[in-house]
Amino acid sequence: MILDNAGLADRKIWEEKGYKLPDYDREMVRKETVKNPFWIHFGAGNIFRAFQANVVQNLLNEGKLDRGLIVSEGYDYEIIERMNRLHDDYSLLVTLKADGSIEKTVVGSVMESLVLDSENDAEFGRLKEIFRNDTLQMVSFTITEKGYSLKDGQGNIAGAVKEDFAKGPAKPVSYIGKVTALLYERYVSGAKPVAMVSMDNCSHNGDKLYDAVYAFAYEWEKNGVCEKGFADYVNNPDKVSFPWTMIDKITPRPDDSVKKMLAEDGLMGLEAVVTSKNTYIASFVNAEECEYLVIEDAFPNGRPDLASGGIIFTDRETVDKVEKMKVCTCLNPLHTALAVFGCLLGYEKISDEMKDETLKKLVNEIGYTEGLPVVINPGVLDPKEFIDTVVNIRIPNPFMPDTPQRIACDTSQKLAIRYGETVKAYMNSEELSVSELRFIPLVYAGWIRYLMGISDDGKSFELSPDPLLDTVCPYAEKLNLQGKQDVTTIVEPILRMDNIFGIDLYEAGLAELVCDYLTEFTDGVGAVRRTLEHYVNR
Repeated sequence: MILDNAGLADRKIWEEKGYKLPDYDREMVRKETVKNPFWIHFGAGNIFRAFQANVVQNLLNEGKLDRGLIVSEGYDYEIIERMNRLHDDYSLLVTLKADGSIEKTVVGSVMESLVLDSENDAEFGRLKEIFRNDTLQMVSFTITEKGYSLKDGQGNIAGAVKEDFAKGPAKPVSYIGKVTALLYERYVSGAKPVAMVSMDNCSHNGDKLYDAVYAFAYEWEKNGVCEKGFADYVNNPDKVSFPWTMIDKITPRPDDSVKKMLAEDGLMGLEAVVTSKNTYIASFVNAEECEYLVIEDAFPNGRPDLASGGIIFTDRETVDKVEKMKVCTCLNPLHTALAVFGCLLGYEKISDEMKDETLKKLVNEIGYTEGLPVVINPGVLDPKEFIDTVVNIRIPNPFMPDTPQRIACDTSQKLAIRYGETVKAYMNSEELSVSELRFIPLVYAGWIRYLMGISDDGKSFELSPDPLLDTVCPYAEKLNLQGKQDVTTIVEPILRMDNIFGIDLYEAGLAELVCDYLTEFTDGVGAVRRTLEHYVNR
């Protein structure tokens, strides 16, 4: 069994092995897509293959769409060259369910794949042709939050961006420069409308995309290297919209246990490719069953009925509420708590932590008891049902090979949003009091204990990458596990860092409690477990 046109010719072999196959005339759909494209996506990685491509696949199967997707990759061309084209743009989605079962789906909704390379006249010329087409309605992105940044690590305009600003849209080098050049092609061919839709997992993602694209349009017009009016076109939401979205689906890197199951079916070509840019990609994607995509309904050139595929279209305010619900209370804070204590207690899988009754109760308390009272219900998703799914299906899923060590990355950048907004809501509430918070301060103390780099059994471990380790670790290193130290004096500077917590914890009235917890966490080997059990289970 080989995943390509020839290998899929005998459908019976695949179906007998339990694979769902495309149920439409792919060649007819391909021709219609090439002729009248409606959706091109930038970022050919796992989230796209497992989510957006599968939504379109389902709608094609149901006869609700007659065209498929075009995908383009602008960061790592090898994904297209060594994966998409090798498999005739098919991919295999393996849905890993919490009950231990799996679904295997051959996804064939991608009809064309291209590299975003301005030096490749054929590929870039085809992309320009797509952007000139009247039928194009949506240009979407999963290029990670850093993909929208025009600055280097020192905060200065990156060299490639600066060069692109000066030279104009002919042959830009930077990612957003190339995207903006394609949008310029749409402008000069009649200022045709289109939606530019970031689907990356970051707050107000549409604004990040707009800021980057408009910066190019503005600079090009100012420098006289493009036609006048382009910046106004980009800035006109009736012509070019930049909707906000909220996306949520876990798609870890291809897992060996999944590869083994597929190999036992007789599937060949399963070895992962690690590209020269260190992208890890295979012919299959393993993903959780739960998925959410909420999009601001701002499409100046119209859109197909993607709501039939489970995508929620709503207004900007509602998207914002959904995003805050997920990031500030109902998912991300639970993940961070498990990451911090998972590292301290020696866990290697997040799912295994949910078998620990103390940790399970901890995240329940953070989500239901402390978070839920300040959630603004967005209406399109119920917050309690969302948490129910998180704690009962998503996090405990034994198939999801996510680790506390991975989720612990950049924790200093996450605390302000994942907990700080809840603390502020308590501070500003007439019905609630910060003094009621018991478990969020426990996580704060746990994080500082984590910064010591010593597990609860007294062994050293490597801290996950975090840009502020050099700032905070010198304080944590003064702590010991002897139980005799002035914790308050040692960690006061950390607790006052509002850039980390979103607030000064002294001004919030939480510092004393955090220090009390930390004093107990550092009272010898095994103190983390003892302290958690005492406060969580009492």
